[in-house]
Amino acid sequence: MRVRSNGIRWAVPLVAIGLIASGCGAGDDSAQGRSDAIGTTNDINPTPLDQVREGGNLRLATTSFPANWNTLSIDGGEGEIADIERPLMPRSFDTDAAGKLSINTDYFTDIALTGTSPQQVTYTINPKAVWSDSSPITWEDIRSQAYALSGADKGFLIAISNGFDLVAKVDRGVDDRQAILTFKQPYAEWRGQFAGNQSLFPKSVTADPDSFNKSLVDGMGLTSGPFSVRSTDRGQGRIVLGRNPKWWGAPPKLDTITFSVLDRATWTAAVQNNELDAALLSTVDDVRNLRNVPGVTIRRAPGVRWRHITFNGAPGSILADPKVRVAISKAIDRQGIASATQNGLVENPKPLDNHVYVQGQEGYRDNSLGFDPDAAARELDALGWKLNGDVREREGRKLIIRDVMYNDPTWVQIAQIIQQNLARVGVKLVIDTKAAAKFFTDVVQPGDFDAVQFTFQGDAFPLSNIPQIYAYYPDNLQANFGRIGSPELNALIDRTVAELDPKKAIELANEVDRKVFEEGHSLPLTQSDGSWGVRAALANFGSAGLASYDYTKIGFVK
Repeated sequence: MRVRSNGIRWAVPLVAIGLIASGCGAGDDSAQGRSDAIGTTNDINPTPLDQVREGGNLRLATTSFPANWNTLSIDGGEGEIADIERPLMPRSFDTDAAGKLSINTDYFTDIALTGTSPQQVTYTINPKAVWSDSSPITWEDIRSQAYALSGADKGFLIAISNGFDLVAKVDRGVDDRQAILTFKQPYAEWRGQFAGNQSLFPKSVTADPDSFNKSLVDGMGLTSGPFSVRSTDRGQGRIVLGRNPKWWGAPPKLDTITFSVLDRATWTAAVQNNELDAALLSTVDDVRNLRNVPGVTIRRAPGVRWRHITFNGAPGSILADPKVRVAISKAIDRQGIASATQNGLVENPKPLDNHVYVQGQEGYRDNSLGFDPDAAARELDALGWKLNGDVREREGRKLIIRDVMYNDPTWVQIAQIIQQNLARVGVKLVIDTKAAAKFFTDVVQPGDFDAVQFTFQGDAFPLSNIPQIYAYYPDNLQANFGRIGSPELNALIDRTVAELDPKKAIELANEVDRKVFEEGHSLPLTQSDGSWGVRAALANFGSAGLASYDYTKIGFVK
């Protein structure tokens, strides 16, 4: 399963965004009494440390071996890779279930906005913080990453600039353990530059384009977390993390975390057969198959992942005309997709109607164009796409769209619904499924699709993903895989991320969202219900919602 958001994407069913609600107990596969709105709780079986036993191996799954361990790079900016690396790499802030931030004091003793004209942010690094070779984490690591992600050198194939394109310089502070970022213009999401889906990498990775793009292709380099990479086996599809002997913080309870490369369709059975300890579930059948399995429980809180379909608007593509994309968008019954895929998982299935915020999050509103197949047909007629039999054509070219997705039953089900919707207005949809391996590097990034389905993953910094996905600069695509945008939208995005007043930023972000719908860039489909099948004895892990995990506290109850 694969995700994008804030530089992170997922290809399989499962962005910067936020959510959460109460979970259901084991054996409950219905949505009765369950809120779909974001709340202030998650469902991870919170357990005091004195009740968590020492040792143990947490067994998790991933759908493919990392194409690149550098999650800052375009090839490595995948949700699954980021999940593997969360116990390994530094982040500046922790997040609770309500989205409240706190400084991650394992790595930083202080992070503060120390100037507003110009904007300055000062990071004070924990003097105990070291990389896995015992070298200190210093201001030079921050400076190097800031430059690599700035876009100044196009040789760095970045997944997301994350506001570093707005950083004018990084200076040494009072000593090597302090960095001062000075911005060219205000940046609202400055707290998320080394947090959420982004982590800090050593300067050895970010020093030059060759190191950035290639040094972590074959394996992980220096790390700095409670765990380090113990072993990898690409042939066997296995990654084992073990306790980091250089770790200075609270010792982890687990001995190891093992990721096995498994086809997404086998995850539920692997939990059922005691081959995995936890897996994200996608369907009511997944939940039903696990609900009566001894020692397994279902943990739920609305997830930070959301499904969508992106269109290819590159010159010469079948969907290059934004008016055609908009017409096709109006012909897709997103409510029907929500009802078909989430009935029984949530109390009131409904589509996601915003590209920036999720349901229940402050700022969320419906900016969509609505489902109107009759209007879609009229608009296609007016554009010269006339019915010839069952399929429209213009100037000898048939309106046939190739929809690409990871080979997963739920994604195929969604594609089949869209296929039926579009057939009603004379558009033929061809379903083209792909394997997980190199899905992004070989298919999505080159634009080998007319439409593509994958999942964005959210975090507590909803504005930081806007430039990455919806701004369009031909020489710096980042995650705008559809190659769709305009100078007007770019300017609006710039105003949005520079707005430090939260209420004004929300208004601007919704203007961006409406414009994204009007350009026919993409269609959000549904927000994840966040169901996990988990060993009942697993503590401090499950459906985390917006919260970040503390990997030192995860383990098995005594």
